[in-house]
Amino acid sequence: MNYPEGDFLIKIKNACLAKKKTLEAKGGKLVYELAKILEREGFLSGVGKKDGKLLIQIGYKKKEPVLLNIRLVSKPGLRVYKNVRELGKIKGPSFFIISTPQGIMTSKDAIRKRLGGEVIAEIL
Repeated sequence: MNYPEGDFLIKIKNACLAKKKTLEAKGGKLVYELAKILEREGFLSGVGKKDGKLLIQIGYKKKEPVLLNIRLVSKPGLRVYKNVRELGKIKGPSFFIISTPQGIMTSKDAIRKRLGGEVIAEIL
């Protein structure tokens, strides 16, 4: 596994497209933080750890998954960084998940704290 964060987000996307209710994934601290952010934003209904694996419950609303689309922005061969001014210019219903010096957070939180960093993914 060369890019565990990207693999994890794509697993979630595929599980949502297949309309699965739960997902089991491997991952470390960074992947767990990503899952907690998605849970806080309402895309996942539960996140837990058991025997070193993450147990994910996907959020549903009216029998449809809440998470419709994830687009990976940074890749192992091409990292994408944005400062707070560039993040503030982006409008619309989507938001970014960003790795900042203070940890992983959404673009809304990064703007509020006046931080920039590596853009991991865009949630549409």
